[in-house]
Amino acid sequence: MPVTMHDVAQRAGVSVKTVSNVVNGYPYLRPSTKERVEAAIAELGYQLNVSARNLRQGRTGMIGLAVPELSQPYFAELADMVMQASEERGVTVLIEQTGAERDRELEVLHGARRRMTDGLIFSPLALGEDDRDELAVDYPLVLLGERIFHGPTDHVTMANEGGGHAATAYLLGLGRRRIAVLGTHPGEPLGSSPLRLAGYERALREAGIELDPALLVPGDPWHRSVGADCMERLLAAGTPFDAVFALNDAMALGALRVLSARGLRVPEDVAVIGFDDVDDARYSTPSLSSVAPGRADIARTAVELVVARIAEPGGTRPFVEHVAAFHVVERESTLGLGAPEVVHPDVGGAEVVQPASSPEPA
Repeated sequence: MPVTMHDVAQRAGVSVKTVSNVVNGYPYLRPSTKERVEAAIAELGYQLNVSARNLRQGRTGMIGLAVPELSQPYFAELADMVMQASEERGVTVLIEQTGAERDRELEVLHGARRRMTDGLIFSPLALGEDDRDELAVDYPLVLLGERIFHGPTDHVTMANEGGGHAATAYLLGLGRRRIAVLGTHPGEPLGSSPLRLAGYERALREAGIELDPALLVPGDPWHRSVGADCMERLLAAGTPFDAVFALNDAMALGALRVLSARGLRVPEDVAVIGFDDVDDARYSTPSLSSVAPGRADIARTAVELVVARIAEPGGTRPFVEHVAAFHVVERESTLGLGAPEVVHPDVGGAEVVQPASSPEPA
């Protein structure tokens, strides 16, 4: 006879409901209870019939992940981590690309395809603070990114301002004083670019250095080619600089290519740091220093939150705003060729988890 949930409950000395909570990934369990149930599952060889469970509960066993574009290394690696975290919880991920287009982002939120999934992890770029009401949906939704804050949803984000400050303070600590920024978005009120730039400006003020607008180089979208173009324009302008803070790694990699082609030595002539700590950063020449924004934490927390909401339809738990911890990773683009990779010990972001004030949707 196949092992049942009742058999597991008897072996672990708990209720069937507790066993159900463990196998369905309910997060609010005592660690000792969870360990006892998992041990009983392993001993008995219990296997959850996911299809039957979903049919009983009226669920699909799938969650959606909507990101701007998978050609961006950050989003590709985030999607991979979301799939890993979901697989651990017996959930399948349906991935959609929005192209950072407003109509497609709205379609992701409200379109017919939402019936195919039990919840959504959503990273918008075209929507903004004025679109907060669009997030008041009747299914579990976890928001990623920096376009909308304090909306009617769980929100997982990164410490953009803190990371921008840390990157700049790190370069200043190396003795660099003319730090160019690649990828600014003039006039953008909220998002990764203005937040990271705000951190840069704060670090300059703390060091008593006056901001030089000539060092701020606009660039959008944040692709390698745009980073290369930003660097070409900066060099053509003749603006003196001894360091570069690229607002993401893709632009930093494009900038490195141009600096090399122009015969400028990195880091002797120009130190370079990026943001995101994508896998490519380890394999460029020189390897790229970067701010690691806690991508694994972001993916894991987003999955845990959406799965918890699915498990408690109509629940009354307050919404959560989670800011992932970050750190600076030093590599050859700031330390010199042959230098070992080092996680900078003096800067980092403390993880913050706090309830948002918005009520649960009906």
